[in-house]
Amino acid sequence: MNSPLALAPTSRPTGASQDRAPYAEALRAHADRAWLRLNVPGHAAEDDRPLVETFGSDLLRLDFPPLLDGLDLGTDTPMDQATELAAEAWGARRTWFLTNGASQGNQIASLVTPMLGRTLVVQRSVHSSVIDGLVLSGLKAAFVQPSLDTEQGIAHGVTAAGVADAVALHPDAAAVYVVSPSYFGAVADIRAIADTAHAHGLPLIVDEAWGSHFGFHPGLPSGALAQGADLVTSSTHKLGGSLTQSAMLHLGHGPFAEVLEPLIDRAYRLVQSTSASALLLASLDVARRGLACGHDRIGVSLRAADALRGTLRCLGRYGVVSDGFGRFPDIVTADPLRVAIDTRAGGISGHEARRRLFRDHQIMVEVATDSAVVAVVGAGSAPDTDRFIEALHTLPRPLGAGADGGMRLLLPAPGEAVLTPREAFMSAGRVVPAAEAVGRVSADTLAAYPPGIPNVLPGEVITAETVRFLQLTAAAPNGHVRGAVDPTVGHLRVVDA
Repeated sequence: MNSPLALAPTSRPTGASQDRAPYAEALRAHADRAWLRLNVPGHAAEDDRPLVETFGSDLLRLDFPPLLDGLDLGTDTPMDQATELAAEAWGARRTWFLTNGASQGNQIASLVTPMLGRTLVVQRSVHSSVIDGLVLSGLKAAFVQPSLDTEQGIAHGVTAAGVADAVALHPDAAAVYVVSPSYFGAVADIRAIADTAHAHGLPLIVDEAWGSHFGFHPGLPSGALAQGADLVTSSTHKLGGSLTQSAMLHLGHGPFAEVLEPLIDRAYRLVQSTSASALLLASLDVARRGLACGHDRIGVSLRAADALRGTLRCLGRYGVVSDGFGRFPDIVTADPLRVAIDTRAGGISGHEARRRLFRDHQIMVEVATDSAVVAVVGAGSAPDTDRFIEALHTLPRPLGAGADGGMRLLLPAPGEAVLTPREAFMSAGRVVPAAEAVGRVSADTLAAYPPGIPNVLPGEVITAETVRFLQLTAAAPNGHVRGAVDPTVGHLRVVDA
């Protein structure tokens, strides 16, 4: 195992062919022709439409539907070439382009597993889209609990030993499903977890939504495929540079590839839009080229993130969350392009810091928790870190309880699971006041968002601690609970007994 903060070397091919973007280039050429468009989309790229005033006519000319000769219809099309180049770049046997985010990839991955067994061994702190996948698939779940940083209120990852214990209790296991890196940049020992899963005859699925850039520079950790994962979801729009809502699903070269590939094809067709956006697809092609050929630009990004952490340490007001990662056995390295900042150490909650940065300084951070904010440096970007540092250090301290919420919010322990997610979701339910929901079985997934890690799953008993946590989260500046019946979490949907 690597030392806690060691970085793994890159192992992905970046051949000369990677400097092409065949689908994006073909789309550009197609748009530049003098079309009379009597098909969908209905805007027809007309110059006098209101959309032009907002987005510009060039963008509309690039907005084509699927199944066009010269783009994606036929054999050896520009789309075929683009996905083949992506598979080569990420070291995959095959890659699928997604237009509904990594959430779609997680749903596909969940839908293939019922053919392999009846129980999914899954990290409890997965994204809510994995739980949505359990609702769709009907599988039972055997949860592996992640390590918790109770001071920061952060869930990290799982260990190979924890996975082995769960698998041993479930001979009907279908697959192992983990998250790496975490929302705060913690990277799990995927090699050890893959070896454990394979030793039990199970494929390893990794939600690598936050690691699409891994492996494209020696200063970045290796990707999950290079560490033995069998199926990987990659949210390319997050740090990889494609447009929001675009993502990829990668199939590895391991022992389960031939079994998984036809299953993925079927599940992909089930959840893929029949009107996939050419703009999103082209952005994936361009982003792949940027990562594969962007060694120098990624180096600039790494230096910017390193400088940001170094300045924070020198000034001393705030803490750097990853400095404490060495205390956790499940973390083997960290994503250097995510800078998680302990704002509580500087006298202000993360929620209040985010609100003031947004309102007073026009600075957007990726996420805020009660204790921290997370700043993201995209692979290939070079943000003005001096401006960010200056704004952080103009934030007031300490704030009174009235403005800041006073105390730290601790992550609540999950309630007992008494039904499968699908059983609970499909059951007759009713909405009751939150106080009456305590002790009842939830019919919904409820997740403080972002990061979207469920605090309550369908089928779990609702606890008073969880209700309080979600209500305080909803009341915080920019607070949001995904799946809530109402914005304040004043009511919850429960299984009707």
